[in-house]
Amino acid sequence: MTVMASGDLDDLTPIVHPQATNREAKDEPPACRGQGPAAFAATAHWLRAAFTDLAFEVHDTVADGDLIAVHCTMSGRHVGPFVSYDARGEVSGAMPPTGRPFAITQTHWFRMRDGQVLEHWANRDDFGLARQLGWVPPTPAYLWRMARAKRQAIRAAAR
Repeated sequence: MTVMASGDLDDLTPIVHPQATNREAKDEPPACRGQGPAAFAATAHWLRAAFTDLAFEVHDTVADGDLIAVHCTMSGRHVGPFVSYDARGEVSGAMPPTGRPFAITQTHWFRMRDGQVLEHWANRDDFGLARQLGWVPPTPAYLWRMARAKRQAIRAAAR
């Protein structure tokens, strides 16, 4: 989990299978939707663009055959726009930085092959994240900032 917090491709390459798929990448930038270590690194960079001091505290790990489940708390501070994407890979929304800290529980599931991650999916407390960061309920001023952040993200994606 700490490898995802750093996003270092050299650290991910030995533990992520070249054909690994992140099932959670459907709402992430197009670079995250591929396979292998580079796609996982792209997810880490996407998270780190929005959240500083990103950390994962592992509480429990369970293994059954080629399946590993990890219960953890992800924490950090919201310092950059958190941009979500639609099925076509286009910007669907952007949450401008609030500067607020957060800590949410998650469960990550990994299917392994030859000691490497082959598949990943997760259950996250996205509503808890939204509440802690002030995304919901949004104030009128924050709604305006969201619209501006989305326009900026669309322009940046077009470059």
